Formats: sequence, structure tokens, C-alpha cells
Amino acid sequence: MPYAPADPMDLFDLRSELSEEDRLVQDSVARFVDENVLPVIRGHFERHTFPRDIVAGLAGLGLLGSSIEGYGCAGLGPIAYGLICQELERGDSAIRSFVSVQSSLCMYPIFTYGSEAQRQRWLPAMARGERIGCFGLTEPHGGSDPANMKTHARRRNGDWVLNGAKMWITNSPLADVAVVWASTEEGVRGFLVERGTKGFETPEIENKFSLRASATGSIFLDDVVVPDEDMLPGSTVGLKAPLSCLTQARYGITWGVIGAAQACLRELLEYTRTRTLFDRPLAANQAVQIRLAEMSRRITTSQLLSLQLGRLKQAGKMTPAQVSMAKWHNCRAALDVARDARDLLGGAGISAEYVPIRHALNLESVITYEGTETIHQLSIGRELTGINAF
Repeated sequence: MPYAPADPMDLFDLRSELSEEDRLVQDSVARFVDENVLPVIRGHFERHTFPRDIVAGLAGLGLLGSSIEGYGCAGLGPIAYGLICQELERGDSAIRSFVSVQSSLCMYPIFTYGSEAQRQRWLPAMARGERIGCFGLTEPHGGSDPANMKTHARRRNGDWVLNGAKMWITNSPLADVAVVWASTEEGVRGFLVERGTKGFETPEIENKFSLRASATGSIFLDDVVVPDEDMLPGSTVGLKAPLSCLTQARYGITWGVIGAAQACLRELLEYTRTRTLFDRPLAANQAVQIRLAEMSRRITTSQLLSLQLGRLKQAGKMTPAQVSMAKWHNCRAALDVARDARDLLGGAGISAEYVPIRHALNLESVITYEGTETIHQLSIGRELTGINAF
């Protein structure tokens, strides 16, 4: 039987495990990234700008709120959503971050914890990309301890008055609405704060060396009056609701970073085949092949983790500890791949002409946001021992 080389990006042929719908979704998003993201993303990264003109295309493919049923959303399954994240992050972490925040951190809480009036008002417009959202939980004094929240909301004449600050908020400079979590006398509740509300400001954070194509900012709340009907009524008092949103977003991240790692390996394979040193291609060296094999091992292990996690999510059995394991492993694996790919490129590795340096810089943020590596390690430790070491 003749030798048939495996797809270097899918050594275990996981694509054969996908449904026809999932494969169609992946292929359509891959084409969109090839045609609309890859030609422009380097320039946006260098200029520190978000490519807002691609939002309509993302919406046209049904990628905004894709897991939600109804309200103009696609109602796709969790594996399809994961593949969307994977292909988008193959383009750039900023694009996946935009879709992740819009879908998992804004539309999901409105769908899950909002009133029917809130769903009708926001979800169809957000699915069409006509309204952008952001998620305000992390605060300047520390994001890993949300229970120590300083932002507060007080009742006044039937309304709520919010004061406080949020930091490192993806999409905040663009957002038409912010899902803001604030401490109340009863506990933490969620609020929808609209752009244009007096005392609500969202300045952009400048001079980032990571996620440069993402619009990242702060949220400042100075006596912001929010009508009672803009409080999320289903957001049970406490951190359960915002943490459930993070679980949804972290699930997508576990898939997304695979795309970044694949982009680095794909480019490196081509480079090592065509780069000739000492009268032979780099790929002919044992040391290079061993490092390429290590990258493939990390990518394949990450794919297996995310696929099983998606199956558990589809069955309603996914747990936060499982998400922590996959987020921790896959982010670390992708960052290791990107760093090693940059190194194997030699001097060319620091050039924006090649993708590993851009992905490596982005992944320095992705491994930190929505739970640092240490936080996820401690989450697993708590699951194993039953002892909270936070």
C-alpha cells in the first residue's frame, strides 16, 4: 500500500471525527480568514488598530453568538464553535478575542441571565454586528481575585448608581454596551451599561506589545445611573454568573490557541524545507526534525483535549476543572510552539514578515487573561485534593 502522508496540522486525523456540519463550518471560516484576515492583520498589528471592517463579514457567516438558539443566531454546537475559534486565531488572537468576547462574554450572559426584553433588544443586533459588547469584571487592583470587587452599585430612586473601574477590557473602546459586574448590598450582580450614559468612559490602553490588533481598554464608572430594567435579573447574587461566562469563553480559548500554534508550525515547515544551510535544507537535520516533532506533539495533544472537552460540553457534562486543564495545557503548548518556531527561524524570527513572533506576543496575553496559568493549576489542585489553596 503506497505511503500517504498525514496532514501535518492533523496528525491523528481528528477531522474524520467531525460531523459534516462541523467540517463545513471550519472550511467556511478558514476561507474567510485566508481571504479577509491574513492579508491585512500584519498591518493592523503594526499600527495597533483593530480591523473593524471585517465585523460585517464575521456576522454574515453567523460567527457572533453562534452557539445561541434564536434571536438571529446560528445555534451551532460546541465543537463547531471551537473550530470557529481555532480558525480565527490562526489569523490572529485579536480576531478570536473579539468574537469570544462578543459571543461568550456578552451575548451569552444576556441570553442566559437577561430578561426577554433585554434579549430582544440586544441579541439580534449583536448577531448582525450592529452592536458591539464588552465584559467588565477584571479590576485594576487584580484580576485573579474577583471576590475582592471594588466596583459597587447602590439603589437610588428605583435606579442603580454604579461607581468603580475595570481594566484590560477587550472591545471596551468599541462597545455599544458593557456587561458590568458590580457589588451590591445583596452580592455581585450584572448590569447593562450603554455607551453615552453620563459618567461612563472607556479609554483605550495604548502601547501594548501583545494583542496589538485588539481594541483593549478600561471602563470608568462615575455615578453612572442604570435603570433597574438594565440589571440582569437572572444573574443570581454572587460570582456564579460571571464565572459561568468565563467558563464559556475559556472553552473557546482552548481551541483558539491551537490555530495559532498550527500557523507557526505550518510556516516553519515551509521555511525549513526551503532554507538551505551547509548544502542541505534545514528540515534534513535531526535536531530540527526533533523540534518539529515536539511542536506536532503539543498541537496533537491539545487537539485531543479540546475535542473531548467539546464532546463533554455537548453532553452537558463539562466541568470548570476540565476547562482549566485544557486552557492551562493548550495555552502553554501553543506558546511553547510559537517561541520555538521563532527561534528556528533565526534572525528572520523577529521579523513581522513571519507569523511566529506575532503569535508568540499575542499568546503572552492569552495565557494570562481569563485565568492565569497559576490560577488554573490551583483549580486543578483543588479538584484533586478538595483543599482550596487560593
